[in-house]
Amino acid sequence: MLALRLTRAAHPAVHLRRLLVATAAAGTGFLLLSALGYALTHPTHSTAALLRLSWCAIPLAATVYLAVAVARTDPGAKPRTGLSAFGLGPARLMAIAALNTALACTLGSLLALLVFLHLRGDLTGMPFDGAAKDFLAANRSLPVPAALTLLTVPPLLASTTVALALRPRDLSHPGTRSRVYGRFGAYDRTAKRETFGTYGRFGARIFRTPKPTQPTDDTEPPLQPTDGAQPPPQPADDPQPPLQPTGSRAAGAARVGAGGPPSGGGTLQAPGSDTPPGLPWGIAVLAAGLAVESYAGVTEATPRTALPGGLAVGPVGVLAGWSLTALGLILAAPGLTHLCGRLLQSVRPGARRLLAGRVLMTEATRLGRPLGVVCTVASAAFAATTLDGHDGSTPAFGPLTALGGLLVTGCTVATLLTAAVEARQSRADTTAALLRLGAPAAMLRSAAALRTGALLTFFGPLTVLIAELAALPLAR
Repeated sequence: MLALRLTRAAHPAVHLRRLLVATAAAGTGFLLLSALGYALTHPTHSTAALLRLSWCAIPLAATVYLAVAVARTDPGAKPRTGLSAFGLGPARLMAIAALNTALACTLGSLLALLVFLHLRGDLTGMPFDGAAKDFLAANRSLPVPAALTLLTVPPLLASTTVALALRPRDLSHPGTRSRVYGRFGAYDRTAKRETFGTYGRFGARIFRTPKPTQPTDDTEPPLQPTDGAQPPPQPADDPQPPLQPTGSRAAGAARVGAGGPPSGGGTLQAPGSDTPPGLPWGIAVLAAGLAVESYAGVTEATPRTALPGGLAVGPVGVLAGWSLTALGLILAAPGLTHLCGRLLQSVRPGARRLLAGRVLMTEATRLGRPLGVVCTVASAAFAATTLDGHDGSTPAFGPLTALGGLLVTGCTVATLLTAAVEARQSRADTTAALLRLGAPAAMLRSAAALRTGALLTFFGPLTVLIAELAALPLAR
């Protein structure tokens, strides 16, 4: 009951994201049922029916990707203080998130079944004067086990992926790090054992001075405080500064002025060696995909009219090149986002550019992967439009193709926006600390707009360039 109340008492934006998952699952389920209807209408065209069913894997993958992104931003799936006492630990919260995803996808599958039956004329009669009976198998009885099997694929696959993505890390790798139990069952990972009474001595851990690695001549090790004794006063010429509180306003202002985060917590860190490692591999795979596609478009003499049939050998090389190009762009997107943030804060940046660049560099992995997927879908759509304009023999897009393209595009854009919401939630402590230190809210909003403009300026021409290079071999 507590889990149900946590789910029902969520913010309206959370319910809107779940509704988007249900809508995506409904579109995917309708495409799967349409492939079944085409197979029933054309029993002799088994290869074409299998090809239509295989193309449904792309909308299915987009739906699962959106479901995982929505589950990550769900407040009900995040550990909170005191929930473990009610039996809602990390594993139980993961199960709740998977259950919410399964319910949303099941609702979408049922909606797809109702729409499919309505278009077939099984509920209220044949609508649209029977214009869609070619892929709905209106004159044949619908096999219920096959339809239910296809409709259970989106909920099952989405909930399983969410469970794997949100699984507790300590439970998934129990043997990676050994636990040593200290006094009173506390976790202890220090190799040196301490004597009895160490915790009782005043200041035993606060004023501990590290021993030098190599003792110098005519020097003695510093005195350690004994039981009940105060630490010795620090001389004036000692280079070590006195201890200061880490959460003071002066320390936070110094950190913000230096370009780092305030000392109130958060995710902004000084970027150093945390560059995403996928940039060289992504560029290599992207170049290999363009080369494979160019070679397939030049050497293979199969006409492009054989592409929808899937029986020719020529489209195999083209699809392999497109797949490698998409994979390379997705792998290189986090590194390109990190590079965009570094370029944004170069050449004597101010506070606004410095903050925007640091956020992009910190959130490069979280925002880069969905941004790479969006650029891949946009480049594929642009390449398809370019090919359709170059040659009039290409068949026009039907309603199912338009539905699939709209579904994939909507899921990828919604996933990118959901990842931006997740990044904003992770920076909530840093934003609150900046506001407490006196940063104006208008500067934070302008920094967010500057990040968006920088990403559009960087990835927009890159997407168009990749789409032109991908469509160039086939447009000859």
